[in-house]
Amino acid sequence: MKKLLVMMAVLFLAMPICAKAQDAGADKPKEFMVYSDKGARDNHYIPSGWMGDYGDVKLNDQSPDNPHSGKTCLQFTYTAKKAQGQGWAGTYWQSQPNNWGTKKTGFDLTGMTKLTFWARGAKGGEIISKFTVGGIKGAYPDTVSVETSPIELTDTWKQYTVNLAGKDMSYVNAGFGWVATSDLNPDGAVFYIDDIKFEADANMKPEGKKQETIPFYVYSDRSSASNHYIPSGWMGDYGDIKIDTGSKEDPYLGDTSIKIIYNNKASQGARWAGIFWQNPPYNWGSIDAGYDLSKATKLTFWARGAKGGERIEEFKVGGIMGEFSDTDSATIVPVILNKDWTQYTIDLKGKDMSYIIGGFCWTANLDNNPDGVTFNLDEIKYE
Repeated sequence: MKKLLVMMAVLFLAMPICAKAQDAGADKPKEFMVYSDKGARDNHYIPSGWMGDYGDVKLNDQSPDNPHSGKTCLQFTYTAKKAQGQGWAGTYWQSQPNNWGTKKTGFDLTGMTKLTFWARGAKGGEIISKFTVGGIKGAYPDTVSVETSPIELTDTWKQYTVNLAGKDMSYVNAGFGWVATSDLNPDGAVFYIDDIKFEADANMKPEGKKQETIPFYVYSDRSSASNHYIPSGWMGDYGDIKIDTGSKEDPYLGDTSIKIIYNNKASQGARWAGIFWQNPPYNWGSIDAGYDLSKATKLTFWARGAKGGERIEEFKVGGIMGEFSDTDSATIVPVILNKDWTQYTIDLKGKDMSYIIGGFCWTANLDNNPDGVTFNLDEIKYE
């Protein structure tokens, strides 16, 4: 009996020690690699989710060209030739190849507060519209969706950080991603990425919704890193529209302006047409990606007609509806264009500009322009 009591006492004293050892063993890792080197055993996710003009993208996943560390890095070549007619391209790193939310293969990255990666351009000046974490929907959607502002790469390695503090990281299928556009890279881009990893950094603090600084450009010059929004929301007789975002025909300022040709064929039978500048491309309110432009009191832009006398029914800010709607809208109607560059202003005083997906818009019709319209835009910005 005495022997049994002694054994029970030993077991009782040992229990806290065993429990503490189990807790320590259950601690989550401080890092979770996406890519460190070709064939590395700790790599996770696969760069399989090619988007937009996927025919314009080539990947060398074992480039020996001056990696940041190790023997290899990732080399992307984006030709910007618009192979699929989109004007943009990108790649998602997915938990299983080509998993667009149809399979439950994502990782629980709870505790990870940031993603860091190293990147450089082949020449410098290459502009990546955004780097992303999460964002894939479907039957098994990511619990997080975060993206960076546009980044202009240098020709030397630089580390970048995506703040994930306070985000729900319990299910992440899209571990990393990038998007680039032909507008910002008219001659294409070659760039390198290395050492992509999630980290548990206790010092990272959640970012609030930031108000954008003013001036905030929609368009300043082709391939300018200060540009925001993409002219992707074609409406009405969209088949009658042609747009050149790099026209060198007498720009108002800088090297280029936007040239728009709207002919009179009524291809879709609407007898009107227009374009919304959206963030991201083709976002009709289905993606939470509006900018907080609360500091803006006006939007200004310069415009001229090819002949003078062209009538634009409206120039507009905001007004996109959907699950994630613009918080307000403002217009000037109608505008009769001059042959010479003229500045126009949309008054935003008293408007709720805290969430804007549709950064700029124009519409015109054939009743007032029976021969169609050719006009140029430049220096579109919030002030």
